[in-house]
Amino acid sequence: MKHKILFRLTAISSVALLFASCQKSTDLVDKSAGAKSNSENLSVASVSVFAKGLNNPRGLEFGPDGYLYVAEGGRGGTHSTVGECKQVEAPVGPYTGRNMTGRISKISATGERTTVTADLPSSQTSPAVGSLISGVSDVEFIDHTLYALLSGAGCSHGVTGLPNGIVRVEADGSWKLIANLSAYQKSHPVANPPVDFEPDGTWYSMTRKGGDLYAVDPNHGEIVKVTTNGEISRVIDVSATEGHIVPTAITKNNGNFFVGNLLPASNGSSNIYKLTSEGQLSIVVPGFTAIVGVLFDDQNRLYVLENATSGPGVGDIVRVTAPNKKEVIASGLNNPTAMTFGPDGKLYVSNFGFGVGAGEGQILQITPNN
Repeated sequence: MKHKILFRLTAISSVALLFASCQKSTDLVDKSAGAKSNSENLSVASVSVFAKGLNNPRGLEFGPDGYLYVAEGGRGGTHSTVGECKQVEAPVGPYTGRNMTGRISKISATGERTTVTADLPSSQTSPAVGSLISGVSDVEFIDHTLYALLSGAGCSHGVTGLPNGIVRVEADGSWKLIANLSAYQKSHPVANPPVDFEPDGTWYSMTRKGGDLYAVDPNHGEIVKVTTNGEISRVIDVSATEGHIVPTAITKNNGNFFVGNLLPASNGSSNIYKLTSEGQLSIVVPGFTAIVGVLFDDQNRLYVLENATSGPGVGDIVRVTAPNKKEVIASGLNNPTAMTFGPDGKLYVSNFGFGVGAGEGQILQITPNN
């Protein structure tokens, strides 16, 4: 198996360098930095640190119990290997393998963190300090059941015995793999795999539609549907028509999916795509940079989380209020990785999601100006 280049999320060196050079401070940088030149207004939101002590926080979602559930990449440890390894088809956690530091936390209204489940895979692209750590990349609820998307597992990520996939988390914190995404990708190759191909994928974002889950893999460039029974089917092979644009963030609105891509890394080269139920993919809002999150609010306004705008790892949130009208509502974020709306109408954002030490990740609470 070939050597992996720096940073598995994008597997493209230009964006990897953006992640690598992020600041190590646990304080927010100047929130006035990084306004977009093509924005018509700068609507500065109220930003505060809601929770601390997270290990590479990624996707997050409020549960039916009112707690905020956060996927965490973990502390890493293993890295890409050479040679074959044997995968387990349907392991059940807790799993006692090496470097199983990925976890899911829940956070109370007062910002107190507790562990929901742990002993999930965590890996990193190289032994170097600051290399990208992957583990649990997103969480989602269907009814009262919690599901998690694994991104740091599989042979190509240096984790033996456990593939990338979707796990179901039980009330007692135990978990079970219900969908083996590693095996699916190996038996269902995309049309145009990238030169920095990861056999097990680099799954990043997940949403639900009806009673099913939909996950996106930036490296292969595809979106799949996963039922709660573990049946996997491809929704679209983005690579077939768009090449290696690295589709990263996904959400749904009015029966359609909306997807943000990460590459190319140059300013304004990322887009929001609409994917219809008929499978038609088209650009609906262009002109973003390194998209890692996308949401709609209850007024049908689009929010876009950018990972790197005014500098390496310095991100912002842009609100789209009308065609060609954008507002930067928060800027100066430090390597943000995902966002969600709370029941209070506020945005909650995973901050310091890459490139910092264990326990240095944050969740920000952002009150947008209306």
